[in-house]
Amino acid sequence: MFNLKKRVNLFMSHNKKFKVIDLFSGVGGLSYGFAHNDKFNVVAANEILSPMATAYELNHPQVKVYCRDIKDFSVRDLENDLGVNDGDIDIVVGGPPCQAYSTVGKRLFDDPRGALFQEYFRILSELKPRFFLFENVKGLLSMSNGELLPTIIELFSSIGYDVQYKVLSAADYGAPQMRERVIVTGTLLNKKYEYPKRTHFNPLEGGAGLFDSNLQPYVTMSDALSDLPLMLDRITKTEYQSKPKNTYQLKMRSGAHDIIEEHTIPNNSDYLIKIMELLPEGGTPKDLPAEFRPESGFGNSYSRLWWNRPSTTITRNFGTPSSARCIHPLAPRPLTTREGARLQGFPDSYKFFGSRTEKNLQIGNAVPTLLSEAIVQSIIQHFEL
Repeated sequence: MFNLKKRVNLFMSHNKKFKVIDLFSGVGGLSYGFAHNDKFNVVAANEILSPMATAYELNHPQVKVYCRDIKDFSVRDLENDLGVNDGDIDIVVGGPPCQAYSTVGKRLFDDPRGALFQEYFRILSELKPRFFLFENVKGLLSMSNGELLPTIIELFSSIGYDVQYKVLSAADYGAPQMRERVIVTGTLLNKKYEYPKRTHFNPLEGGAGLFDSNLQPYVTMSDALSDLPLMLDRITKTEYQSKPKNTYQLKMRSGAHDIIEEHTIPNNSDYLIKIMELLPEGGTPKDLPAEFRPESGFGNSYSRLWWNRPSTTITRNFGTPSSARCIHPLAPRPLTTREGARLQGFPDSYKFFGSRTEKNLQIGNAVPTLLSEAIVQSIIQHFEL
């Protein structure tokens, strides 16, 4: 372990870049922080869905993207296409979907529903990177009656990694969205990895944040979106409503053109628009007149967001009012594709590909970029200290 640590420090001191592989990459939210930091080089990504893989390529043309089933991706591809040799990959990131897992222990590898996790583990075993990052939804904690996550940790530990996990909220790191993810990490260095310390706090809850000058208030939807046209009259507008009003908007507009892309209004019916007009800020169907209350849907369907709070977790259907809470706080419409991208931390110059539905899926399934950036800074500290 001492030799490995010495090798890593030597690697960093010569200003070479750590090589990163992104598995189940989606549109690139998890690897965003690595791709935009000069200490790292994302050399390859794997994504099975063609529109997502294309979007990844549009934004990261220097990355070799493999659009295929993960079971058809192997170390041999990296050797043949990139000349990657044993021990060349420093970091592996990714989060295989776990929603279908129902088995634990040895059965996990015998059940086809565990195949995606099995493939992640296979590639990790072959590459043996110095560090890995495995992320997933918070629901991972309760899957298989709480037995799945300990099984995952045990398997990762069996190949030599010091493994730990923590639930991180994107809002704690400057994202304008209340989105929690389980972050599992493994290191081969002979010291503990330290998760990033939060940089923001919820002023509505008070607490220590009010007395800690190092913490900033949560970034709200107003902070994130107020320079974009509201489009109250159902007419799409492609020019910014104002100059950037804060550092978050400056960050989102860096490198962007004067014309806003992906900021168009879905074609909703007059009846649905009336429902949205009647909803108060933060309102649900319970706040509607009886004759306008939808007869179906979940508790947070047809619900409006809050302007001066972070958004709730956006989903792949954030452009559909009948889905989870996604109606704009001030306008009688759901969020636009660009607004969803803003809430996930993708700058206005970031490209998405395909239909509106496909683009919203790319955004809704992503890891917020500000969470990725915070984790990357903690990884830099882990290797340099």
